[in-house]
Amino acid sequence: MNKNYSLNELHSIAKMVIENAKSKTLLFYGEMGVGKTTLIKELCKLLGVEDVTNSPTFSLVNEYKTNQDSSVFHFDFYRIENEEEAYDIGLEDYLYSNHWCLIEWPQNVKNLLPLESVIVEITQLSDGQRNIQLKTNS
Repeated sequence: MNKNYSLNELHSIAKMVIENAKSKTLLFYGEMGVGKTTLIKELCKLLGVEDVTNSPTFSLVNEYKTNQDSSVFHFDFYRIENEEEAYDIGLEDYLYSNHWCLIEWPQNVKNLLPLESVIVEITQLSDGQRNIQLKTNS
């Protein structure tokens, strides 16, 4: 999937991400401020999360319950010092829990990521739109 979109198309983009994901582990790449967290909030809504969603920059992970008694895990590894911190919070347990794992700044924990995951690359275009690309990471 490779598509340009504006922020008012966020719902349909999030729906396309879910429909095209070959894994429940999504790795979000993109510069600061490009809209990774905004897209994750929309994905959470579509997955049935009714809680307030926000970036877990300082806690590293937020767990959201869905209206179908499932969980969505949202990680933000921007401020992580080393991969050991992610290992210490039990990242592997989360990744192999069969729940959705939405990971911002995955490049900071690259040695801990499962091969079965989906790369979500977001870039901002000069006209204010965004480009999203989905790739299988296997």
